[in-house]
Parts: sequence; C-alpha cells; structure tokens
Amino acid sequence: MDAKWTDRVKQTHNKLRKRTLSAIFQEFDSKIMMLESGKRDEKYGKMSATPFSFFRGSAYLFYFDISREWFPYHTSPERPTWIQGDLHFENFGAFRNEKGALVYDVNDFDEGYLGSYLYDLQRMSVSIALVCRLKGQSIDSQLTAIETYLQGYSKQMRRFAKGKDDPGSYQIDLEHAEGPVKKLLKKLQKRQDQHFLEKVTALVQEHRQFAYNEEIVPPTDEEKEALLAAWPEYLATVAADDAEELRHFQIKDMAVKHGSGTASIGLDRYYVLIEAGEGELGGDDVVLEVKEVRVPVPAYFMPYDETFWSEFEHQGKRVTMTQKAMHHEADPYLGYLTIGERNFYVRERSPYKKRLKLESLETSGDMLSVTETMGRLTAKMHARADADVEGGVLAYHSEQEIVKAMGADEDTFCLSIAQWAISYANQVEQDYALFLEWADGRK
Repeated sequence: MDAKWTDRVKQTHNKLRKRTLSAIFQEFDSKIMMLESGKRDEKYGKMSATPFSFFRGSAYLFYFDISREWFPYHTSPERPTWIQGDLHFENFGAFRNEKGALVYDVNDFDEGYLGSYLYDLQRMSVSIALVCRLKGQSIDSQLTAIETYLQGYSKQMRRFAKGKDDPGSYQIDLEHAEGPVKKLLKKLQKRQDQHFLEKVTALVQEHRQFAYNEEIVPPTDEEKEALLAAWPEYLATVAADDAEELRHFQIKDMAVKHGSGTASIGLDRYYVLIEAGEGELGGDDVVLEVKEVRVPVPAYFMPYDETFWSEFEHQGKRVTMTQKAMHHEADPYLGYLTIGERNFYVRERSPYKKRLKLESLETSGDMLSVTETMGRLTAKMHARADADVEGGVLAYHSEQEIVKAMGADEDTFCLSIAQWAISYANQVEQDYALFLEWADGRK
C-alpha cells in the first residue's frame, strides 16, 4: 500500500479511538463523577505514570470495550456472579482478619456488582500482562504468568464445585502461603498493633489526635458537624447500642484524608479516631476510614437488575456486603452512613495492611507463585458470595455455574483468555499513548 494511504489509515484509526477516549472520560469524570478541573488534572497525572496506572484509572474504558465483545465462556445472564468489579494486581494485599490472623486476599470492594465471573478474570489477566511488562518480561513470560493465574482459578473452582474445599473457610494465611506472599506475611508478624496508629497520630498533652501533614488535614467545622450527625446511622449498621459499645465507638478526633487511590480521586475520605479501649495514652485507639462511594462502574455496562437495586440502593451497604460475602473473616468495623445525598462506608484502617511491592518479585518463579495464589483467591471470592455462606448474596452456588461455563478443556480455556489479555494489553498501551496526547491537550 502507498505510504500516504498507510499513514491515512493510522491517523484515522487513532483519531476515532481518541474521540472514543475523550467521550468516555468526559462522560464519567466530568458528568458522572463531577470532577472539577483540578481533580481531573490530579487523576490524569497519576494515570500518566505508566500503562498500568492508566489501566487502573480507566475501568470504564475497559468495560465499554469488553461489554461489546463476544466471549464463549460467560455464565448465563440469569445466573450472574457477585464480582469484585475492578480486579487488578494491586487490589490484593495482606491484612489482619477479624480473628487476628494475618491473611493475604483481595482488599478493595468499591466496584462490587453482579455480572459474569469472566469480567474479573479478564481485567486481572490484562493487569498481569501490564505488570509483567513493567518488569521487562517477554510475551511468552506474560502468557505463562496469566495462564498460571487462570489455572490456579480453574483448579480451585473445580475443587469447590466437587466439595473438596469449602469457600466458606478457605484462606491464604502463613500456613498455606508460599513464596513472596509467605515472606510478606512473615514480615508483618513483626509489626505492632500500634504501627499505623503511631504513624498518623501524635500525643498532645497525653491526648492522642491526628498528626496533620499534606495528606492528613483537619476537617472544616461543616465536615465535622456532618460526620458527627451521621455517626448514629453507622452505629446502627454495626449494632452498637449498649453503653459499653457506644463508649468503644466514641469519636476522639477526625481528619480529612487526601492523596489515596486513582479511580477514587474526587471522592471524600475521612479518618476517624475512636476510643476502642481504656489503654494508657490511647495506645489501643483504632483508626477508621470513612470513604465515599458511588454507583460501581460495571453497573453502567451490565444488565439492569431491579432486585439488586432495591436491596443495595445505599452504595455503602453494597460495598460492605461485598466485603462480608467475599472475605472469610470480615472487618468487624464494617458499616455505612449517609452525609447529605452521598453514601459512605466505614472500615478499620488496619495496621497490617500491606501490598506486595513489584520490586520484591525478583524472578519469574516469584511472579508465577503470586499469580497462582491470586487465581485461587479469585475463585474463593467468587464461590463465597452465594449460598455457600450465611449472608451470601446469591441463592445458588456460583461455583457450579462457573465450572459449567469454563467447560472441561481447562488448557483451552486458560490459553484463549491469556491470548486475548495480551492483545488487550497491547490496546491499553496504544490507548495510553493517545491518552497522553489528549490529556496534554487539556492543559
């Protein structure tokens, strides 16, 4: 083909795709999220770091694309899975569960929704490819890492379906962890309960309060009054009603938290310091995070379910229900509240919360160990949020539906999704380059 026509084809392709990106960013960030210009600049600045950062901050683009493609492995629309909704490499981490055990699991549930299990697997698979590229790994190594994740998922899901493992009790703790995950949990064993408390608070005349900096700032009088007025609603969601429980949840201080996340930029987030005990100098105080949440991104692209929305009209309730359903032992402080017309959920800001640093994955073997673990945990998450556990959000067993959808040929299932993920990761890199041009043009 003549060079000028080749250039014209490329230019037209890029022009049309950039228009798509622009329309989606304008619709979600401007009209739906209502981010003012400064917040959009902050978000796009974070997204500009790497293709993976861009992917993390543009879930709406992913769902726009993927909901228009046909795939052979979806479950029936009448039998959806409760999905995490924004599954990627950095939404896994270590923390302490309700019974005090250190575990490794999924740790973000803001986008939890009903849909095909395949969307979680595909988003996670693309993220693995992008992380492998940050590590300089070859296409073959990327495929192997993704297939290892999918095989871990498939094998574990089939074990749940056959009753060999119970999703209601399955967890990755020190006893069951391997490789870098085990090293992370061992390292956290040495951390003290007061680690995070001492990091974000200070003693002022023997009274513990937040230590302000660029990310932790004092609330305005209006913010403080609004949060105090909403606190009784939160107490009702955690069934705190007698004198001892009310003393436990007594607010000692509060602060506004800035600088967290990418997709959540523009949503308010507060830290609340509660009494929690009678320890000397507030050493047993607890920090709670109060985070604003909105309608999950997948909801704009999945089939509408009236039953779902009648049950989970409050978005804070939806998030807390997602976490309770998907975790073996959920945070005892999970609850929700309303400020004006905005929905929030509340959780403990755990002193043990920590992600694996990508630098810690030194070898291809480290990557495979971690992705295999992530696959098994994704299977647990999908299998738990149903009739397997008390309080499950679905009346049937998701693992049976998922195994049926995956089919008997595990190798073909894993390879086909892995190859698609490599292709879409290439699209993400192309979109990232277009995004940089578009974002620069906004300035």
